[in-house]
Amino acid sequence: ALQREYDAVRATGQNELQSMGSIMSRYGAVEDVSVLAGLNTKQLCASEGATDEKALRRVFLKIRLWSILAAFFLADIVILIAQACFLRSGAYLVPCLIYLAVAVGAALICRRKGAGLSYDRVLLLPSARERLRLYSDRYRKRTVNSFLLMVGLCSVFAAITISGISKTTMSGDEMLSMVMSNIYIPAAGLFICIKNTLYLHFLNSTVSPKLRREVRKYTVRCALICGAYIAAVTAAVLAFLRKSSNAYLVLYFAGAVFILVFAVLNLDKRKRLVTRNIRINKPRIVAFGMAAVLTLSVTVMQRDVYALTPYIMGVSEVEHKTHPVSYDEDTGVYTITADSGDFRILHLTDIHLGGSLVSSYKDYKALHACYKLIEETKPDLVIVTGDMVFPMGIMSMSLNNQAPVIQFASFMRNVGIPWAFTYGNHDTESMATGTREEICALYRSLSYKSSGNLLYPYVQPDIYGRSNQMIRIENPDGSIRQALFLLDSNDYTGEGINKYDCIHDDQVDWYAEQVRLLRDEAGETVPSMLFFHIPLQEYRTAYELYEQGISEVKYFFGVVGETMINPICCSELPSRLFETAVGLGSTQAMFCGHDHYNNISLEYEGIRLSYGMSIDYLAMPGIDKSDAQRGAELITIHGDSGFDLCQIRLSDIT
Repeated sequence: ALQREYDAVRATGQNELQSMGSIMSRYGAVEDVSVLAGLNTKQLCASEGATDEKALRRVFLKIRLWSILAAFFLADIVILIAQACFLRSGAYLVPCLIYLAVAVGAALICRRKGAGLSYDRVLLLPSARERLRLYSDRYRKRTVNSFLLMVGLCSVFAAITISGISKTTMSGDEMLSMVMSNIYIPAAGLFICIKNTLYLHFLNSTVSPKLRREVRKYTVRCALICGAYIAAVTAAVLAFLRKSSNAYLVLYFAGAVFILVFAVLNLDKRKRLVTRNIRINKPRIVAFGMAAVLTLSVTVMQRDVYALTPYIMGVSEVEHKTHPVSYDEDTGVYTITADSGDFRILHLTDIHLGGSLVSSYKDYKALHACYKLIEETKPDLVIVTGDMVFPMGIMSMSLNNQAPVIQFASFMRNVGIPWAFTYGNHDTESMATGTREEICALYRSLSYKSSGNLLYPYVQPDIYGRSNQMIRIENPDGSIRQALFLLDSNDYTGEGINKYDCIHDDQVDWYAEQVRLLRDEAGETVPSMLFFHIPLQEYRTAYELYEQGISEVKYFFGVVGETMINPICCSELPSRLFETAVGLGSTQAMFCGHDHYNNISLEYEGIRLSYGMSIDYLAMPGIDKSDAQRGAELITIHGDSGFDLCQIRLSDIT
């Protein structure tokens, strides 16, 4: 068919070269020729072994698989040979040699499997051949680039090694162990070099023998230059800067400079080896950019940020009455001896310090609000019922829950008033940098023996929760005016989003036991108060009865303003705490936080159930624009153990 077409073109008067060019321009693809010859394209492709892009990708996927495995075992062989040369113990040498033999065998198998996959005898359709040329073009560039990566990794390895060698205190075995433990750094670069070289070997069928020789020559030259540079710089550092403590910095700098210069020269030299010198892959740029931004963001959010230090350092002590404080090393109980007058407790909750640069202004507003409330009321004790910090990633631009703790503890130390707290659900979030144990240890380090005013127990009862404690408020004659129980309401059940935990049975039993011990000591029931973060279910029950107008619930002040999830966001798990407190007849009032817009105070079954006013400027959307819910609750305990409650709104303080 082609011959007939050629003769027809020649008959028009064109010469041989013109006729051949005309035929090739119109019938240069298998599909066009098959139409000319009246053949079925699909049958022709099946009979002659032609393939499409999908089939090509399947072949190349197999090639990549065997090449990756072969590169892995070849890089492993280099490591094993290095280890075998330096191992002094026969007990380790024999297994090393056995594994070396296995790696050699596996590499040969992978190489043989990959060698059977070749494009030399495969007839490709135009679209598939173009895809193959694209692969070849890409890996000609990547093969050279992998040597640049190798320089960087070898520079890091050499820097680590020389840094260790410069420490004269290290023994020979220690230095050898350090080298062997870090040899995987250059091995990773070697793996990438071998992998890309094997890819290129299989793709060479798409290029001319001349270009193939030029690519091989250029690649070998690049490898030799890179190797010689690494060796020369390392030798120079060992010869002249070995004892310098900054020797490793020279290697880092030398590696970075080489990669930069070589990369620029490479862009110019490889123009004759590739179809397109620079190919912008937008999806890959976006993917790597997002990964870099995410990595940088997480790193920044984990950092300690002390942007509020100037403000905290400038906070002056608030004038207040000084009461003697003692601590029982055996029980972990703090005792405050009050005078004959009223004893005032300022109840703060949900301060929500972010601890990042982004949240620093709102953190300042939160601390300043606390200071204004403390300065206004001049309490004898401050109790914070949870969520002092807010390490919630993007919401606060911080994952660090340690820096805000130190900031608030420093702030209160400057204020000078004794304070205590209960944990909230955000204080030790799972994503935060500080674990429960680390935060507990941090609070111990900041507690009374070092700060003089944080009443955090060094000894805690062996029950569920992160901190459960009792603070005794005694009269001048030694009688107990009030027992303050601070219980951990815990955080999440782990069974879903915002599935809140509750106060567990062993915590309730501990509370009941302490009440009975106090009764035995005093010869009568001792009045007490309970502080925790997440409200009990009885808060919801009391509010629903109040809404229905049931007379057994007495209203004092405040509102329920939550609208985001539930009006009362309590745990769905029942706790025995309320019914136990009713039965014991000791507890006069319970105080909580958690629901930022709730500040209602009700009496139910003889116990005052009261929300504190929140401080939060950060956690809830738009809450920094609202002031009605922001403030504190002042608890005044009289000499006869009776008490009064009143709300102190921040907006009312001039």
